[in-house]
Amino acid sequence: MSATTGPVVPPRPTKLQLLELLAAIGTAQWRDFAAAAARYGLTSTQARVLAQLEGPVPMRGLATLLVCDASNVTGIVDRLEARELVRRQPSPVDRRVKHVVATDEGRDIIRRVREEMQATHGALDALDEEEGATLYALLERLRPAMEKDA
Repeated sequence: MSATTGPVVPPRPTKLQLLELLAAIGTAQWRDFAAAAARYGLTSTQARVLAQLEGPVPMRGLATLLVCDASNVTGIVDRLEARELVRRQPSPVDRRVKHVVATDEGRDIIRRVREEMQATHGALDALDEEEGATLYALLERLRPAMEKDA
């Protein structure tokens, strides 16, 4: 702090700087997620499917979330189903539509994957309680606009 000017305020970052930082953090988090998933014999995409299954999700809905063709989702779900991590069930509204549901084992594995993301947990541990709350609030503000049309 300067005696004549008060506290030093860092310059406001540009949108490009913010985007680059978000991308770098997202990439590092994704790498950590993929490494933790691999310890359970899952590809990053298989783990991502499990992470999306808070409740029943239609096969087409998974394709939209994964930004891929529905035929790709069939193979991913087939492999997860063979390991008894998910099951398919008919939609209660339209029996032609199949929903994917995580089994107890699938939910347990994705919980462990998230818990074992050591690099991500270590980075978050660097924040004190107030900083963590601030980061959470800021990310929550960004989330609706980022997920719009997703």
